[in-house]
Amino acid sequence: MEAIILAGGKGTRLQSVISNLPKPMADINGRPFLSYLLRFLSTKGVRKVVLSVGYKHEVITSYFSNRFENMTIRYAIENEPLGTGGALVESLKHVTEKTVFLLNGDSFFNVDVKRLYKYHRSHEFDVTLALKEMHNFDRYGTVIIENNKVISFEEKVYKSSGYINGGVYVLQSSFLADFPHSETFSFETEILQRYIHQLSVGAFVDNGYFIDIGIPEDYVRAQHDLKLIQEKTIDNL
Repeated sequence: MEAIILAGGKGTRLQSVISNLPKPMADINGRPFLSYLLRFLSTKGVRKVVLSVGYKHEVITSYFSNRFENMTIRYAIENEPLGTGGALVESLKHVTEKTVFLLNGDSFFNVDVKRLYKYHRSHEFDVTLALKEMHNFDRYGTVIIENNKVISFEEKVYKSSGYINGGVYVLQSSFLADFPHSETFSFETEILQRYIHQLSVGAFVDNGYFIDIGIPEDYVRAQHDLKLIQEKTIDNL
């Protein structure tokens, strides 16, 4: 299995606590946050990872080089910000399999990867989103689902309960070729949201642990929560 991690973020809201590091390199108990994502993928059977990097990419490339445990690492380097869509297009050039995982580099979702993969393949979706049920939240947009498919997306407003995008996808590596896009674009808004009625988008709900380190409060919480991963294994979290 192959995976892409979008790791080009600057982490503007985290600069007060991580200085000038790329957001995925934020220190979590002596290790970069990105290493937790790589460790997670390694334990799930992924053997090749494409890291989409941009801001201060040399910090990431020099730290991880071309291997992590039993995985090969390739790099898709953005010389200028391309948005999540442009970054995905460049990363897909390094993918050889028809189906690939896609992860956001600033969130961790302990989803059942093998079940997600089988679910995606068995339903022949174009893209499948791993969703997390949340309660009493206003930080995230909401994903509306019906009959195991995503039918729409709602903007960030307070919700007593709902499903959010957990930042883990499975997708067919060729499907972007069917949709017009510029060199710089957003995968979420300009593809998933704009063409939601033309795409077959699966909804895979998982109750695994989830955290997004995009704001200082959750970055601090990650120091405690992800310490469990150092002391145990990801599978036992």
